Amino acid sequence: MIPHLLRIVAMAAAAGTFAAMGYSVLCLWSAAAFLRETPPATETSPGAFPPVSILKPLKGIDPEMYESLRSHCRQNYPEYEIIFGVSDAADPAIKLVERLQLEFAGRNIRLVHCGEELGANVKVSNLIQMLPEAAHEILLVNDSDIQVGADYLRRVVTRLNEPNVGLVTCLYRGVPGPTLGSHLESLGISTDFCAGVLAARLVEGGIHFGLGSTLAFRRSDLKASGGFQPLVDYLADDYELGRRVAGRGREVKLAKEVVETHLPAYTLREFFAHQLRWMRTIREARPAGNAGLAFTFTLPWAVLALLCSAGALWAWYLLALAAAFRGAVALLVGKQVLCDARAARELALIPLRDCLAMLLWLGGFLGHTVSWRGERFTLKNGKLIRAGR
Repeated sequence: MIPHLLRIVAMAAAAGTFAAMGYSVLCLWSAAAFLRETPPATETSPGAFPPVSILKPLKGIDPEMYESLRSHCRQNYPEYEIIFGVSDAADPAIKLVERLQLEFAGRNIRLVHCGEELGANVKVSNLIQMLPEAAHEILLVNDSDIQVGADYLRRVVTRLNEPNVGLVTCLYRGVPGPTLGSHLESLGISTDFCAGVLAARLVEGGIHFGLGSTLAFRRSDLKASGGFQPLVDYLADDYELGRRVAGRGREVKLAKEVVETHLPAYTLREFFAHQLRWMRTIREARPAGNAGLAFTFTLPWAVLALLCSAGALWAWYLLALAAAFRGAVALLVGKQVLCDARAARELALIPLRDCLAMLLWLGGFLGHTVSWRGERFTLKNGKLIRAGR
């Protein structure tokens, strides 16, 4: 009975491996298509680069945060302002903003104290209170840990200037801290998450969501999409804003600009908590896409086939083929698309990372609670509900 059951599981795992290798082909195709795209030519007309308001909600200190904020003050762009927002008057991030104001005295940098708590998502609550302070039609929001190049604004706005584009977002790579958890997180971003974004873009005929690394849009499109207020209880506010803009028939585009996020020195426990939150967020925001993740775990399926077949020769061949496909995706997306040299150096960590990802995906179905910014919440229909309410 048991040998027969193991053979069935081995065959099912082999089928899962072939399905996942098909997904790998899709990732390779979508990444190659992205690389072939010619970035839009940078315009030189006087109206090509209208003024921009950068909105950056802050809470606490992130790794390399000052350099990340500083990169936004050194943009090769004619006119822009940076508005920071904090909800706590004692937030340590305030000192960094004051330091920026001293270093870049000629730059329009302002700090807004957002005293009202308008919902569970403090970031969006702050954005609602920061928006009246913004002077310009073009708005850009990104996370406090995002570091950008000097031509970032030019490239993003050039993309936004294209016909019918309502929102521009960016791929990103993670710069890990010294811990294993941080390296696993970075590897997942560069070899799995961004590959999935490009695959979704190809399958769905475009992007229908936003990424917190960059959300650039016009004030008029924000207003027509309902503004920030409806997002104030959503965990995936970036995803939701992009979905609402796309839902109005406006296009969401990827800029040909890859930004960086400096990751904390996650312990393994913190890595698991962060990934579990992400899995449960995907389950709420994209249930069909979350179910489809079952067909993306190339190496875990191949390992399961090997174990259940008692090390049969065909299973070893299948594992080798699966590793080749997975490595090809990691190198093309991580190294070529994201220019992340670590993706090539840390290929040996991918089997561990992928097996943990499959377990975390399963764990995503086993509860509704998430940890975020030191608080516990329950997720319901994508919205945050504080524990005890």
